[in-house]
Amino acid sequence: MIEIEKLTFDHPGHRALDAVSLRVPEGSVTALVGPNGAGKTTLIRCIAGLETPLEGRITVDGTDVIEQPREVHRIMGYLSDFYGLYQELSVARCLEYAAAAQGLPEADISAAVARTAAQLDLADKLAQPAGNLSRGQRQRVAIGQAIIHRPKLLLLDEPASGLDPEARASLAILFRQLQAEGMTLLVSSHILAELDEYSTHMLALRDGRILENRQLHPVHTAQATRRLRLELSSPDQRLPGWMQQQAGVLPRQSDAQQAEFDFNGDAHAQAALLKALIAQGFPVCSLASHKENLQQSYLRTVAAHLEGTR
Repeated sequence: MIEIEKLTFDHPGHRALDAVSLRVPEGSVTALVGPNGAGKTTLIRCIAGLETPLEGRITVDGTDVIEQPREVHRIMGYLSDFYGLYQELSVARCLEYAAAAQGLPEADISAAVARTAAQLDLADKLAQPAGNLSRGQRQRVAIGQAIIHRPKLLLLDEPASGLDPEARASLAILFRQLQAEGMTLLVSSHILAELDEYSTHMLALRDGRILENRQLHPVHTAQATRRLRLELSSPDQRLPGWMQQQAGVLPRQSDAQQAEFDFNGDAHAQAALLKALIAQGFPVCSLASHKENLQQSYLRTVAAHLEGTR
């Protein structure tokens, strides 16, 4: 959906993006993560055609953003971190205005407003002024303005900022629904736990450069390597050495009471490993798949980067 080649952007006295190249798969929800000043907002604004880079190329669904920004805007929705609503306009008028601005035919606007309001649980708020709504409801109106034309790509910069836990959970459900409908999402946020609920990919930036861009939870086939975690009810000093000798086991971390390892085998092979552990007298209390959450993945990526720069 997004292809970027050697994108470079300079702020006065500061290089915000340094020869960034990446791809964002169609139908994915990519978590854009990194510290303040990493270049996240600049990257999103360049993709949205709101900033002109020093050099580089950006395409969205095959269309060049720099050469044809208006064409790209027809298939894109964008929500900035400082989104604005017309406070005195009703929710219906806000959505109607956005639909008209996106070029929807006048005959289709009423249906688009009704559809979007229903999708965002705003159907009973259409007559209310946007300024009278709660922050979470205003956020939904802003997202409604961004998706009313059914874009293929949705860019969101800090969409959960300032929301309470209930509103964040509701937002996560909405994003999963949009992805299920075939929309591609790129979401920048500092709230990694919230991103972890719906993200399929992680794009980590630091100092204007990509640290990592990968799928978070690959789809495994029966024979694919999987991450497993073993825990014993009491320590056994034999465990680290024994695990190293087992076929298909690639230990990552282990001590006398637990082991985390990559396992190349199907369910039958995993059952055989468990049987062997019990036969050797290891007091196994659990052996299960282990998935790294987004925060763990990001911190591991940063640690590896810092180690490599020493």
